[in-house]
Amino acid sequence: MRRIAVFPNIDKEDAPQVLARIIRFFEDKDVQLMMPPDDAAFFHCEAYGVPDIDNRPMDMALSLGGDGTLLGVCRRVYEKNVPVCGVNIGTFGFLADIEPTELEANLEKILRGEYYLEERMVISGFVASEGKSERFLGHAINDVVVTKGGAARMLQLGLTVGGCHVMDYKADGLIVSTATGSTAYSLSAGGPLINPKAKVLLMTPICPHTFNARPIVMDEDDEIKIDIAALHRDIVVTFDGQESFHLLPGDAVIVRRAQLPTKIVKFDDKNYYRTLRTKLLYNA
Repeated sequence: MRRIAVFPNIDKEDAPQVLARIIRFFEDKDVQLMMPPDDAAFFHCEAYGVPDIDNRPMDMALSLGGDGTLLGVCRRVYEKNVPVCGVNIGTFGFLADIEPTELEANLEKILRGEYYLEERMVISGFVASEGKSERFLGHAINDVVVTKGGAARMLQLGLTVGGCHVMDYKADGLIVSTATGSTAYSLSAGGPLINPKAKVLLMTPICPHTFNARPIVMDEDDEIKIDIAALHRDIVVTFDGQESFHLLPGDAVIVRRAQLPTKIVKFDDKNYYRTLRTKLLYNA
């Protein structure tokens, strides 16, 4: 029996209807559906709630929401090395491969094994404070961002790559992203589009106060260090825009490629460049 964990976004208007279709599809299949107890109660599906679900064996995770939901699920099951399949009921849905109109057809493909797993790089973020050893903060699939909080003043940040000091920035922040994250915050800040199969890291400054600050594409094995020299204390580091930690002047954020990638379920009828055209460039 397959064990599939379903992680729905309770804030999505279409979530109840799509979740009901998923439950109805699997009810006569040799599949055990599991949900976090609170989510199961919210959708009146208490029979599928499983306590301590994060420590239960699972063969696949279904993300029900937009790209942000999928990223959160990827981080949630990352240590278990569980593949994630995204059902898009969000606005954008660049990462999720199943649209509501093709839900049952693609769930049938999953049962028949007619899919493949696409590995996406994961990056790990650490902080090193003065006089202390570095401390692990979290993983990201899209990006690790050092930026200001509510303060209007710019940050003073130093960039070191592979032990070599590259540049000092006066900017609103710096984005370290994977190729997957090149279509997210980095793109809005003027970064390039990068095929997610490319094994690279990308650094994009946010509103730099200089004309010679440009995005930099780096090797996947480069260690990136961001030294924080700003004097004010409203500074944060965020992971995929969903988890954040406060930083202090004198701290340094270190970003490295994580040991393992995350695995996202893909289907043969999807194509990166076709998705890029229809989701990003069609109305440009």
